[in-house]
This record gives sequence, C-alpha cells and structure tokens, in this order.
Amino acid sequence: MTGPAVRVDTTGPVPPYEQIRAQLAALIATGQLAEGERLPTVRQLATDLGLAPGTVARAYRELETAKLIHTRRGAGTRAAALPSEPQQPDPAQLARLARDFASAARALGADTEAILTAVRKALE
Repeated sequence: MTGPAVRVDTTGPVPPYEQIRAQLAALIATGQLAEGERLPTVRQLATDLGLAPGTVARAYRELETAKLIHTRRGAGTRAAALPSEPQQPDPAQLARLARDFASAARALGADTEAILTAVRKALE
C-alpha cells in the first residue's frame, strides 16, 4: 500500500478496528487504493499502528465480508474491484457508524445541532 497512511486514535470512543475498517473502505471507495493494490500484512499494519494483530485482523475480516478486499495465500491481501452497481448500505452498519460518530462528537463537547450541522456539511 503506497497510498495515504491509516491512522488510529486509541484514546477515542471509536474502536481501533472500526477506524481501520472505515479508513480502508473510504480509500477503496474513492479509488485512492486501487483495485489489486496490496495491503500490508496484518502483522505489519499492527506493528506500524502499535496495535494487536487481532485488531487489524478483525478490520480485514469485515472488509473481506464487505467484498472490499480479498486475501489469497501467497498473493497477500489486495483491494478488490468496486462493484459496477451501487450497493445499498447495510442499515445495521450505517446505524453503528452514526452512533460511533455521534459518540465521538459528543465526547468533543458537541451538542445535537453542531453534530447535525457537521453531517450536513459533510454531505455537501
């Protein structure tokens, strides 16, 4: 992976595996991580981020379940091709992401209106 680095805030309310999953999913969805581009091994990314390998493995498993990456013995873990048709988001995953964002924003001291304003701006 030669693209942008993944960063993890271990002091925040969002679990590290979810931060990794969300960042890699965004890199793949935006094309910053191209189809076929190799990702670091679980052990290497865990070492780079100062995390347990199981944390990175969980993020990779979730990305593989979402068909955003694929792993083959001897070929490593690579970014998968984006689906040609837009996918419908998983309502449970979307709700979890919204809860995580709201919790993180509240931890920063944001009230409901500030959170909604931030979301509206992000969607523009």
